[in-house]
Amino acid sequence: MAAKTKKGSGLISHGLVAQNRRARHDYKIEESLEVGLILTGSEVKSLRNGQASIGESFAGEKNGEIWLINAHIPEYKGAQNFGHSPRRDRKILMHAKQIDSLIGSVRREGATLVPLRLYFNDRGRAKLELGLAKGKRQIDKRNDIKDRDWKRSQARALRRGDY
Repeated sequence: MAAKTKKGSGLISHGLVAQNRRARHDYKIEESLEVGLILTGSEVKSLRNGQASIGESFAGEKNGEIWLINAHIPEYKGAQNFGHSPRRDRKILMHAKQIDSLIGSVRREGATLVPLRLYFNDRGRAKLELGLAKGKRQIDKRNDIKDRDWKRSQARALRRGDY
């Protein structure tokens, strides 16, 4: 999904801001859902400049709510006096039933809440794709790599006509 920009501004009006590519390698994603975030104005400006990192972040429960922890959104240069802490915890907006369901899955099954993508939707709102995941063992990772390589070599052979 290519990010679209407003004319001349260099800002992302809607599209992908950050992606956690490592998550699909380390975890088996069982379910994913789109959630909102509570952000300050300077954080939204930084996101519109395409500056964010969710590679080391995760979601966790605090007081019956779900929070995005350790996501890095750098300070916006134009808001130094009214800026924000780059790695502060950010509240995730979800329906109460969804929160209860996810907290139950995390407690019962030992699942993990992993942020997959941070993006702006068509309405210009910052959204987070959150995945309910279970960790992969090393052998599962090796099998995934082997399957991916096999499919790639099959596609090459079909393109060349070596079948």
